[in-house]
Amino acid sequence: MSDPAAFTPLVAPPTGPAEPSLYFAFSQDRLLVHLEGQSARVPILGEAAELGLPVIRQQYLGTLGQIHCYSVELPPDAETPQGMALKGLRQLFGLLEEPLFWVAGRAVQIVNWDRTHQFCGQCGTATVSRPTERAKECPACGLLNFPRVSPAIIVLIERGRQFLLARNHRFPAGRYSIIAGFVEPGETLEEAVAREVREEVSIEVSDIRYFASQPWPFPHSLMVGFTAQYAGGEIRPDPAEIEAAAWFTPDELPDLPDGISISRRLIDWFLAKHRA
Repeated sequence: MSDPAAFTPLVAPPTGPAEPSLYFAFSQDRLLVHLEGQSARVPILGEAAELGLPVIRQQYLGTLGQIHCYSVELPPDAETPQGMALKGLRQLFGLLEEPLFWVAGRAVQIVNWDRTHQFCGQCGTATVSRPTERAKECPACGLLNFPRVSPAIIVLIERGRQFLLARNHRFPAGRYSIIAGFVEPGETLEEAVAREVREEVSIEVSDIRYFASQPWPFPHSLMVGFTAQYAGGEIRPDPAEIEAAAWFTPDELPDLPDGISISRRLIDWFLAKHRA
C-alpha cells in the first residue's frame, strides 16, 4: 500500500476518465482552500472547472499517496467561491496537513515558472512543454528552460555552549535567527557559508558540516543547512542587512523562528545537545 504522505513527482498526466484529485489552485501566490476552524483543506475535484473560476493553465504534479495532484493558475482578481479563501502559504502552515503544505510549495513554484516561461527568452517564440520532463522548449531555437531553483545556505555557528543569532531588518519585532544567504555563481556551498558569515557579522568559521536541506518556496529556494565552529573575529553586523547579532545560550533566548523552517530545526538540534 502507498504511503499516504509520500509524494511521487510525475509529469505526464493520467489517461482515462477523470478521478477525484487534489487541486492546488493559486491566484498569484495565494492558495485556494476550504477553511474549517483551525484547519484548511485543499479541494478534491474531478476537474478544475468544478471550481467555477477561470483557469488560465494547469499542470500535473504527480501523486500524494494514491491521489493525483494538479497545480492551477487562476486570474489575479479571482473571486473566492463561497466557503473558501485565498491564503498565502505562510498563513497556512499549521492549518494544512504537512504533506499537503509541501506539495503546495512545489505547486506554487511550478505555477510561477510556467507563467513566466510561455515565451523563449532568447528568440521570443512561444514555448512548448516537454511531455516527459518538467521543461519548456523553444521550437524555433531549441532553448530549454527548467524550473528555477536558487540554492541558499543557512548555518548555525557554535562557540562552546553559545551559538550566534542575528536579527534581520525584515524580521518581526524581537525575532532572531541564524545566518543565511544565497549561493553565488562559481561558489561551493562551503565557500558560500564562510562568505555570508564574514559579510553579515564579520567573523570567521571552521569545521563546516552539512546538516540537512529543505525546499523553500518563498519564492523558489533550496535551503542547505550547515553547522560550523567559531574560528575568530568580533561580531560587527552589516548595517545594510543585520540590525543586531550576538551570542546566546540555551538558557537565554530571544524570539525564535517557527517550526516551518530549517533554521528552527538547526536551533532545536543545538538546544537539545546542550540541554541533555
